[in-house]
Amino acid sequence: MIFKNNTKKLLVTLSLLLILPFVQKQWFNLYSFNINDISFYSILYYLSGAICPSLVCFNSLKNYTYYSFTKDKIHSKKIIKGKRLLFLIAVNLIFLSYLIADYTYINFDLIINLFLEGINIPKPDIPQLSFFIFLISILLIFKKTKFLLKKIILVNFILISLYLWHLQINNISVDDQFRINRYFGLNDLNLINLLILLAIEITFYTWSFLSYKTNLSDWIVLKPQKGDFIPFLNIFIFYFFIIIYYSILT
Repeated sequence: MIFKNNTKKLLVTLSLLLILPFVQKQWFNLYSFNINDISFYSILYYLSGAICPSLVCFNSLKNYTYYSFTKDKIHSKKIIKGKRLLFLIAVNLIFLSYLIADYTYINFDLIINLFLEGINIPKPDIPQLSFFIFLISILLIFKKTKFLLKKIILVNFILISLYLWHLQINNISVDDQFRINRYFGLNDLNLINLLILLAIEITFYTWSFLSYKTNLSDWIVLKPQKGDFIPFLNIFIFYFFIIIYYSILT
């Protein structure tokens, strides 16, 4: 019953995402008639840029943050421990911490370049970046600070999305001085923003699985079951439709 309710909510959300860009284009057409004046449709079109990012943040906070997993009886053939577990934890934790640190830097870089001209934020060198990664890794180990970091990531996403919407409406070009423009050589900045958040969502889920309850203190993690892969599928489906939304809007 719960699965059916969640499916209905997901279908409604995805349907809204497919309809929204066409509605926004109509608002843009009405806004274009009085592009030099502030009108109801210009305000409506400007504010509509916050709808999709807000929806992403709400859905992520509700469905992709507070994970729970079943903990069955421990069997020697169904566990991960020792060096294999250490390798998985180290790789996942360092990669997730790096993504969070770099994503936060992208936000500050956009703020400085857009609104505070003449002030340059130096790119963190290796010792500074290592310190930030170490600090974030410590925060991810604890339950409360892990959830706090996830909320900060989502706020970071919506702010970057609004900055990019502002750039698009005002035809402000983004050159190589913006750090976000250095990813993958892509021209679609919204896609870059989504791909970074998608990578964070996947590694955050993996870290939630590895660090669930007493896994770290017991230094034993159950091997993932078939049901543990369902959130991966849900994440990919949801963000696939978000990408379609931005593709239609563009």
